[in-house]
Amino acid sequence: MALKVQSRMWFARPHLLWSRLMCCSFSDAPAARASAAGGGGGGGARGCSYEFDSAIRSLRINPQPERLAHILDSASDFNLALRIFRWASYQRMPIHTVDTYARMIAKLGDAGNHDEIGGFLKEMVRLDVPGLEKVMNDLVQFLSGKNRFDEALLVIQHASSGNFKISVSSCNGVLCGLVKEGRGLRPFMRAYMEVVKAGVLPDVETLNWLIEVLCEAGHLELALVQFDKMSKKRCIPNSRTFKILITALCSHGRADESADAFDKMLQLRCIPDSSFCVQVLPLFCKFNKLKEARKLHQMMKEYKLQSDQHLYSALIRCLCENQLLDDAVTTVNDMIASGHALMRSTFVNIVDCYCTLGQFHKAVNFLEENDVAEIEAYNVLLRSLCKTGRVQDSVNYLTELHSRGLVNCQSWNIVIAQFCNNGNIRRASELICRMIVSSFTADESTYSSVVSCYCKLGLYKNALDMFRRLDVSNLSLNSESFSQLVESLCHMKKIQEAAEVFKYHCKRGCNLTSESLEMLIQESCMVGMIREAIKMRSLAVCTGTSCTFTTYNTIFRALLHLKKEKDVLLLFAHMLMEGCLLNEYTYNCILRYFLTKETIFEAAILFNRMVKDGFVPDQETFELLVPEMALSSLLNMISESLLTVVNMDGMMSPRISNIIIYGLIKEGFKSEACKFLDQMIEKGWVPDSRTHSILLSSSGREEPRESDEVNHTVDDDNVSNILLEGLD
Repeated sequence: MALKVQSRMWFARPHLLWSRLMCCSFSDAPAARASAAGGGGGGGARGCSYEFDSAIRSLRINPQPERLAHILDSASDFNLALRIFRWASYQRMPIHTVDTYARMIAKLGDAGNHDEIGGFLKEMVRLDVPGLEKVMNDLVQFLSGKNRFDEALLVIQHASSGNFKISVSSCNGVLCGLVKEGRGLRPFMRAYMEVVKAGVLPDVETLNWLIEVLCEAGHLELALVQFDKMSKKRCIPNSRTFKILITALCSHGRADESADAFDKMLQLRCIPDSSFCVQVLPLFCKFNKLKEARKLHQMMKEYKLQSDQHLYSALIRCLCENQLLDDAVTTVNDMIASGHALMRSTFVNIVDCYCTLGQFHKAVNFLEENDVAEIEAYNVLLRSLCKTGRVQDSVNYLTELHSRGLVNCQSWNIVIAQFCNNGNIRRASELICRMIVSSFTADESTYSSVVSCYCKLGLYKNALDMFRRLDVSNLSLNSESFSQLVESLCHMKKIQEAAEVFKYHCKRGCNLTSESLEMLIQESCMVGMIREAIKMRSLAVCTGTSCTFTTYNTIFRALLHLKKEKDVLLLFAHMLMEGCLLNEYTYNCILRYFLTKETIFEAAILFNRMVKDGFVPDQETFELLVPEMALSSLLNMISESLLTVVNMDGMMSPRISNIIIYGLIKEGFKSEACKFLDQMIEKGWVPDSRTHSILLSSSGREEPRESDEVNHTVDDDNVSNILLEGLD
């Protein structure tokens, strides 16, 4: 490091610092003995001792600051440099200057010795000699260049305490490093506050780093506030400012506001640089801000900024998406004239735009004039011919392309799929034969098209035979054909075969549509394959197929019909673990299952959750629920939910009202019972003799004694805890 000062100043020995660092004799011999003792006899320690002794001899011969600075710079490690520096501090004729202090601090900072630096900086600041401010600035820049930003910030803090001014460019180096290292918002803001405390006025780069770190931390609104305040801080936004903001706005889906920011940039006559164009132009194209993209591209030409093939391709794609074909072709010609090769996606976009506008012949001419060898561009043309119903033209063009060697397996599949979609299995089969003879192998797309066609034609046996061939080739169908085959087999009542197809594809990670899965589950349950239905549901979830409420309800209905209550609980547990939502039918099924002496507490939890989710039990389930809760003295646990339910028409009856009122009083909850009594009287119902009797008896005392109290002790692994965790 070349840290220079304009003037050299001798100064008194700094006793406060060195008395802390050294408590032994400072003659040559003791220093040498201490070095030998600390080395432990190792070769490295002996080498270090020799280097120390050599340095001391050199300083005794030439006790000049320049010599000390040279020795400190050439020391093999910072520990040795520190020992030499300490020795020099205790000589009768101190040879330290600001320069030697700075070199020692730089040495410690480069080694990351944060603790020692603080003491040195305190002593250095006390010197108050000419040139110290420049040295402090040089130190900050040096440490920043070594990625020692914490140490550089420490220098800024001590400089501030000594009223020394650190330049804004030095501070920007620290802020820049913190952002690029990805330290996050908190460390950056601590550093920024230290810069403010040091009295450093921010410039545009300072604010750019602040805006960038706020955007990266997701505080876009705060970043926009800082942007608006730039004029008050006498800072004019530059190209990088707008690049940061536009990028952040686009990433947050606020493309319209990014266009407004670009307009403001133009109003301020801010000239974009290459970095801005490379970053922003593709974003404008991605979010279909065509006006802004074209303006920016024009500005690149005006300011002679080089555009690469990616920028050209992005602009061409945007023009094609807006069906501005002439402009897109003009841009293609500019791209070629600039010496850039056209990308594969560029040919595809141009051809697709021609086809969208129905200009097939021009698309062919474009491909031939540019001698395009990209097969995907020709496949776009084939696909467009098929979509517009020109199947025979697609066959003729496929034949021509095949003769020129411009087809692949996908080219054949495009035309084959179109014949299959039209139900013309004979022509599709002919093309498959030609494809195989031409040394192309039928792949998953080929098989999927044929299977789909067979299913549409009702030729289910043929579709199943094609699946067998698929199995032999270790291939799989696409999601659409897979779902069609499963549904077709279900229609034929071939549930075993449908389950076989399903399992085969699930093992390969293929997705079945929710509708097809629902049909398969329903048909499996109808033929008694309930265990298989549950397993298939689990497989479907693993492959990403979402199960509908109807699918679950079908399984629940089948399990309850076969009186397999244990399996109901198992399926319910699976639903909770998978985070599935419950509907009204599912709640009713599970609630009825829990209305037993062993699981009545779980039923109370489930009922409260059901009402909280906006569902109410059906009449039959409700009339089973209330008496069971009364027998178990749990009406108080569900009283709030009961109040919600009784307010609905048709849910309450005199019998249920009497049970609730009587039960709550017996449980010792008279105030809650009164709420239901008021509801009962409003409806014009009269309490029965038993309820009337307990009401009269309870009026003579403050609160009835709670009888038949049930003490529910719930273990950690009980079903109650599982429900509480799963439902909340």
